[in-house]
Amino acid sequence: MSFVSGALAQFSAPAWTLLAQTTAATPPNEGKTLLQHILSGGPIGIVIILLSFTAVLMAVWLVAEIRLPRLAPPRVVEGLDRLLAANDVRGALAFCQAEENRCLLTGMFAAALTRCLRSPFGLLELRSALEEAGQERFARLQRKTDPMGLIAAVAPMLGLLGTVVGLVGAFETLSVSEGVRPEALASSISVALITTVLGLIVAIPATALHSFFRNRVDALAQNVAELTEELAARIQSSKPAGGQSPTPAGRAPAPTTAGAR
Repeated sequence: MSFVSGALAQFSAPAWTLLAQTTAATPPNEGKTLLQHILSGGPIGIVIILLSFTAVLMAVWLVAEIRLPRLAPPRVVEGLDRLLAANDVRGALAFCQAEENRCLLTGMFAAALTRCLRSPFGLLELRSALEEAGQERFARLQRKTDPMGLIAAVAPMLGLLGTVVGLVGAFETLSVSEGVRPEALASSISVALITTVLGLIVAIPATALHSFFRNRVDALAQNVAELTEELAARIQSSKPAGGQSPTPAGRAPAPTTAGAR
């Protein structure tokens, strides 16, 4: 025990002495502004700051993009419901393909109705076609959140890179200078670590936002699925008795042979 205590005392004494000298010699940061702290991170710190602005702009865009009135506007839902209830399949397809009605819901119905009109099974494939179209479009919507996840992953890596580069430069400077000054070493390490701080400041909210938007997409997918189910039930409930598809799979009636022999 006495040997261990003596070794710890011999090891810790220089460390405490060096820490005390560093604390006493470090100049106060009262005159250092936030901008100066950021600029002390160098080019890598500036890149991280640009990533933070990109993340903010992307978050604002995703908030405006990933919401139910954007994916399925009430005006579009009412118009599509009216056409499907009237069994006007081609009118519903034209309504979904109109530029002013473009949204995720009309995109799903446009793809599904187009497939049904071309299929010999007609509207019997409506539900499966809507499911496939919905999966494709919501996967595309999920991919819109990927840049936010990329920023959350890259920002701390850039911060770590800036710290490593700063430490290498600091130790190279100390190796060529005469004598090791604790205050110079502490200042160099502080400047090197600022990029790690900046990277974590960007990565933590970016990670939270990425998770939030992905969960929001999942929740909206459930809402749109319920809405799609109601609309599909409208057109299927309007089928004539006997289980035949309305307007033979939604196809246009055969041209009359008036005038033809």
